[in-house]
Amino acid sequence: MVRFRKGCTFAAWSFVLAASIGSGPVQAQGWPSRPVKVIMATAAGSAPDVTARVVTDRLAQVWGQQVLILNRPGAGGLIALQALATAERDDHTLYFPSSSSLVVLPETNSKLPLDFERDLVPIGIIGESPFMIVAGNAVGVSTLPELMALAKSKPGELTYAANFRGSLPNMTGEMFASHAGIKLTFIPYPGAPPALQDVLGGRVSLMVEGIAAFTGVLQSNSVKALAVTSPSRLANFPDLPTAAESLPGYQSRGWTAVIAPAGTSDDVVRKVNADLRTVLDIPEVKSRLESSATYVRHMSPAETRDYIRAEQQAWRPVVKQFGLTTP
Repeated sequence: MVRFRKGCTFAAWSFVLAASIGSGPVQAQGWPSRPVKVIMATAAGSAPDVTARVVTDRLAQVWGQQVLILNRPGAGGLIALQALATAERDDHTLYFPSSSSLVVLPETNSKLPLDFERDLVPIGIIGESPFMIVAGNAVGVSTLPELMALAKSKPGELTYAANFRGSLPNMTGEMFASHAGIKLTFIPYPGAPPALQDVLGGRVSLMVEGIAAFTGVLQSNSVKALAVTSPSRLANFPDLPTAAESLPGYQSRGWTAVIAPAGTSDDVVRKVNADLRTVLDIPEVKSRLESSATYVRHMSPAETRDYIRAEQQAWRPVVKQFGLTTP
């Protein structure tokens, strides 16, 4: 097992990328020659999973090969990272981590099976996604200010569901409670579908998750959308306020990256980046992603490295604030 140094960042990724690009054999011609496996840390039906499937369906068409998504949720993203660590180094395995796995997990676990600087190569970012705060209809609130007033009158009685402790939805919920001066009780779930079922059934008061997870229930009015965590209102939800309208300065976003194990051929890294850009530029793909509030970001591998490093630096004090950092 490779020890991960908790204080490190992606600073050495430029060396990893240069080494992998400069030394690997030319393999992109005729690649992929068999199905491509994509490891994800979130459950099927979660917002990152929905986003990934929209993209990989089109990548499969471009590549003329199946793309198999392997959902490995649990332990804050550790299970997926373990799966990647033991996967065959065959140029046909990719890792689609959501933001939690790259900006929170290194701060909450000092012993990881892979060193992010040495063992992973950034390829690109699919897109950024704000979160949504929804309430079960049984809660009886229609706006975020109503929710905050209710929570203040019942400290700790209102519960909220989100992915595992330390996930960005969890951090987003904790930041909301902190900004609002209220106490909410967090209930962790391995994925969005079981959490949503408990919100619909009245067993949990609230839920914080990417908007893709709520598409069906919003259309049927089965839950009440209270706010989005984007800095401004979304074009496809123009009547839904931002949380910042009630809590100035409060915002949060998630994202999904495309990563390869170190040692992946330079040509494969470049091809995946180019094909990802091609797929994200397809109007139907862009429209489907934006319908669930995932907004495309084109980045080179080097830009992806810098982006993730900046996100790490931004979230590190937040993780520390809520007592999640490994001593």
